[in-house]
Amino acid sequence: MGGTNPYMANQEASLPTRPYRITFQPSREAVEVDPARLPYSREGQPGSVLEIGLAHDVEIDHACGGVCACSTCHVIVESGGESFNPASEDEEDMLDNAPGVSPTSRLACQAVPDGSSDVVVSIPDWNRNAVKEPHD
Repeated sequence: MGGTNPYMANQEASLPTRPYRITFQPSREAVEVDPARLPYSREGQPGSVLEIGLAHDVEIDHACGGVCACSTCHVIVESGGESFNPASEDEEDMLDNAPGVSPTSRLACQAVPDGSSDVVVSIPDWNRNAVKEPHD
C-alpha cells in the first residue's frame, strides 16, 4: 500500500538538505538520514518519519499504508519538533482517534523533518506491532 490519499490535499513539506539523525524510542535505534537517498519508498510522505523508519527496519505500525487515513502510526516527538512541517487539519483530525495523544503527537506518515536538527521520536507501546505478518 502507500501513495496518496485522494480525499486530502497534498501537504507541503521541505525535504532536508543536510544529513541528520532520527532516534527512535524506546529501542534507541539511531538512523542517519542522507537527503540524497530520499525518498526511500511510497509509505507516507517523502522524507516522513514513517518512510525513514521503515527503510531502516524500525517497526512502526501503519494500517492505511501511510496516507493519513488512520492513526496507527502515531508517534510522540520528544525533541527536534521545530524541524517538522506543520500538522495539517487532516492529520490533526486523524490524531483525534489515537489513544495517548500528547501536545507533540504526530502521525509518522505526515511528519517530515527538514534536517535542521536531530530528532527523537517515541513509538507508543500500543503502536508497536510485536507480531506482524510477513510481506512479500
